[in-house]
Amino acid sequence: MYNYNRKKIGIFIFASKKETSPSSKTIDLALAGKVLLKKSIKAKYLGIRIKPIDGAVVTVPKRVSFKEAEKFVRSKEAWILKHLSRIKEIESNKIVFDESTNFTTKEHKIVIVKSDFDKTRITIGNGVTTIKYPKNKDVHSEEIQDDIKFGIDETLRREAKNYIPRRVDELAHLFRFKYNRLFLKNLKSRWGSCSGQNNINLNIHLMQLPKELIDYVILHELVHTVHKNHSKRFWNALEKVLPGCKKFNEKLKKYSPQKYLHLN
Repeated sequence: MYNYNRKKIGIFIFASKKETSPSSKTIDLALAGKVLLKKSIKAKYLGIRIKPIDGAVVTVPKRVSFKEAEKFVRSKEAWILKHLSRIKEIESNKIVFDESTNFTTKEHKIVIVKSDFDKTRITIGNGVTTIKYPKNKDVHSEEIQDDIKFGIDETLRREAKNYIPRRVDELAHLFRFKYNRLFLKNLKSRWGSCSGQNNINLNIHLMQLPKELIDYVILHELVHTVHKNHSKRFWNALEKVLPGCKKFNEKLKKYSPQKYLHLN
């Protein structure tokens, strides 16, 4: 059974970064609703951030009063409202994790529970990833949501290490491809790539895909060890090792590495 440290991945207990909360104030806008004003000793200027779950958050420099900040925010209400509507669209397609979330990877069930710990702790083992977050924290906050996603990412990384290198070797041997080195990474926008030195990079989030699409991405990159671009010769070579490859390419477009998928 493994415990993970977010800063130093290894056999250790994961501790989320502890921050001293600045003084804050919440105001209500007529159309945009609640906006959080947060004092910051590092900020030089007033800044507005709009994120899923957290909504509108305004960073207020130490030298600026809440009264001045509120005046600034009210002058920007139309802008805030416009961007909040875009965020709502993102939220509608995004999983928000809490104790009631029924989420599994290929090999692990994700269990989220409150705890008496003052920092989030994540344990992975025996088919279960347990994420224990401090009971004095809101599970829907950006901080705890990031902790949960980190736990899922580490679960996917562990599963990827157990499955992908072996599968790459099997397919490379079967179709007589040669590659140099394989790297597993947490990529935000790509499923994989192949360098000029035939080093292959594959995304740990491949483990969220059906196995036929994992094979498609692996074979796609193995073919790039021979054909470096997406020329007609590339697609012809891929078709030989994976008949109907364009069909798999279209299926892959329905998925995104940035989304967390229910696999149960």
